[in-house]
Amino acid sequence: MRSSLIIFGFFVAGVLAGLSGKLPTGYDFDKFGNYALFLLMFLAGVSIGSDKNSWKVLSTYNYKIIWVPVTIIVGTLAGSALVTLVIPTLTLRESLAVGAGFGYYSLSSAFITQLHSHSLGVVALLSNIFREVATLLATPILVKYFGNLAGIASGGATAMDTTLPVISKYSGKSYAIIAVFSGIVLTILVPFLVTLILTFKG
Repeated sequence: MRSSLIIFGFFVAGVLAGLSGKLPTGYDFDKFGNYALFLLMFLAGVSIGSDKNSWKVLSTYNYKIIWVPVTIIVGTLAGSALVTLVIPTLTLRESLAVGAGFGYYSLSSAFITQLHSHSLGVVALLSNIFREVATLLATPILVKYFGNLAGIASGGATAMDTTLPVISKYSGKSYAIIAVFSGIVLTILVPFLVTLILTFKG
């Protein structure tokens, strides 16, 4: 819980710094974020590669590993469909499109904005950012009460990058390999599923 609060504290500090308007202009902060992500991925790779037991999980799960992203897709879309009961102004197609971002807020929001509207694009951006932040904060609790795969399911597409460190820490390095595999599959499927949902005539 302490590490989650620290992560959340840095996030809040960043938001406040951005709102203050006192940050130096002319800097591409997104680029710095990418560099930080690259470093995190490198360190996560070193950690996984140096742990010989991590790779045994692949032989344990073999073909069953594909069920991880499959169940995440089914669970996410089912949950998204239920949202329409709470927010009736949101159509089933719109809700499913937002959920099909699987946490990949930048790509999914861009596709949704182009294929549907700016307003739904903003909804997709915020909801998928929330999924990522919630995973960073709640993974210790999710793993404790729902098992080692819970953080991977919560992270969705982000399990391969931004939420990988916290998943690796609380689920174990062996599960980091599953997280990367699942995240890659979901990331590849995001543009196809979002496009299919918003353009399907049925």
